[in-house]
Amino acid sequence: MRYLARISYDGSEFQGFQRLNNGKGVQNVLESVLSNINRKSVLVKGAGRTDAGVHALDQCIHFDLNIDIALDKLQYSMNRMLPNSISVESISIVDNFFHARHAVKTKTYVYKVFCGKKNPFLYSYVYFFPFSLDLALMKKACGLFLGMHNFQSFVSGERENYTSIIDSFDIYKEEDFIIFEVKGKSFYRYMVRNLVGAILDVGRGKASLDDISEALQNPLLEKRFSVAPSTGLYLMKVEY
Repeated sequence: MRYLARISYDGSEFQGFQRLNNGKGVQNVLESVLSNINRKSVLVKGAGRTDAGVHALDQCIHFDLNIDIALDKLQYSMNRMLPNSISVESISIVDNFFHARHAVKTKTYVYKVFCGKKNPFLYSYVYFFPFSLDLALMKKACGLFLGMHNFQSFVSGERENYTSIIDSFDIYKEEDFIIFEVKGKSFYRYMVRNLVGAILDVGRGKASLDDISEALQNPLLEKRFSVAPSTGLYLMKVEY
């Protein structure tokens, strides 16, 4: 039987979601616990990979079990066996053709920038950024990324296709926090962090709106924008 689970985790405890040889991926831990419950090896597939230090409030996974177990008991058993840094928020039964990644319609990411006084208790969960920012200009920069674009200038590493569609991209201030919220279907390696870094460059006066437009229109031109660190990034919502 195939299951869909929605999980949250503290990314500062792991080297990313993906299974790693050193066992320090979220996927390693989930597979170990589920294999113990199932008494047979279990493979976990996620809605997407998150990098080292990136957090999730709504990562989705699917897996198959050979045993007959009630959903509430399965959730309880997983949460009891998982470390405190991972929580199973819900579990449901899906058909055997469901795939946690291929079936995704949209993902929403949030990025948190903190402009207040340095706080050691926030260090792993925000990007400390003690600089003056032009929020109105940054909102205009967000708007440039809406719709379908070639995001090659804002993706790390090489791939065959850099095209993606961003449905919405908002930015707002809450006390000392500046929150970015971006929604779309496909996000490539470091893409959100590259977008946030470029917008912060605009807010500081290190880059212009024209620089971003040019990078989108001609991705072969080498543009140098900042890359925001992983600590402030959260996978907030996966929709099917």
